[in-house]
Amino acid sequence: MKAFLILEDGTTFTGTSIGSTKEVISEIVFNTSMTGYLEVLTDPSYAGQAVVMTYPLIGNYGICHEDMESLKPWPDGYIVRELSRLPSNFRSEDTIQHFLEENDIPGIAGVDTRALTKILREKGTMNGMITTNENYNLDEILPKLKEYKTGNVVEKVTCAEKKVIKGDGKKVALMDFGAKNNIAKSLNERGCEVTIYPAGTKAEEIIAANPDGIMLSNGPGDPKDCGAIIEEIKKLYNTEIPIFAICLGHQLMALANGADTHKMKYGHRGGNHPVKDLETNRVYISSQNHGYVVDMDKMDPNVAEVSFVNVNDGTVEGLKYKNKNIFTVQFHPEACPGPQDSAFLFDRFMKMMEVTE
Repeated sequence: MKAFLILEDGTTFTGTSIGSTKEVISEIVFNTSMTGYLEVLTDPSYAGQAVVMTYPLIGNYGICHEDMESLKPWPDGYIVRELSRLPSNFRSEDTIQHFLEENDIPGIAGVDTRALTKILREKGTMNGMITTNENYNLDEILPKLKEYKTGNVVEKVTCAEKKVIKGDGKKVALMDFGAKNNIAKSLNERGCEVTIYPAGTKAEEIIAANPDGIMLSNGPGDPKDCGAIIEEIKKLYNTEIPIFAICLGHQLMALANGADTHKMKYGHRGGNHPVKDLETNRVYISSQNHGYVVDMDKMDPNVAEVSFVNVNDGTVEGLKYKNKNIFTVQFHPEACPGPQDSAFLFDRFMKMMEVTE
């Protein structure tokens, strides 16, 4: 069956329908990872977006449910050059085609993803529609595309209730704004008992539980849509509890302390982004997935300083808060399938919790 991808500037791509055949409007973003398509599909940070995979062959090692980063896939749509329908991998339990169908995610294959990515890089991220309707009307569709907004998707992806992953070491409160499973796993492997809290949890409840540390997770959408959460983070900041924040959590902590954020032209999404540690001048290759970035112009230099920067474009990749046991990063040290270069940041967090005993 034919399928069509229509961008808000009127550009149209024709391909083959994969997954669900439902029609969807979403924000179109691209990911440059060569492996890890299942982790991309199950990363809650993609809620409200349709993902273009720049690597040309997707699905060749099938689906292994153990590798999922959450209980279900989150993107609105999936766009690939070539979909492998016969996976070859001893761990494979399913095909990506069936996985998309089963989870009602529409997609399109046979698209020139290189040309599509060049458009998104040159013109910036834009909205688009995936449809199987061959009689589509551009005059009706384009206004709808321009109107689409992802909205407050954190509410959509956060857990419904508090849950505990047992451990015999430090007690960590993990705020779930769309947390990848590997964040809790990385802490639990270091002995931590991890209590995962829904995004709307009040700071008073977390403080009353007397955790040794607090983790602010990744998540989807515009950080400025999370006004109520930012107010709670301000209260957490005013405690002496060590805090480590990743991605959206990094942005929310910055907003809670007077910084600003803005939407990037096309974001950072992939497993090959170099970040520089300004303290050591060492460069690490990182996994990233974000479309917004922190501006430091309004941040009081006495409150925080930049600790990591992106080598490619100089954007802020990490902050260290002064006179506080708080540090935050824009990239993903819990990266799965990789790279694992910055996993040591979890060890830094562990040491921070030990020092405050």
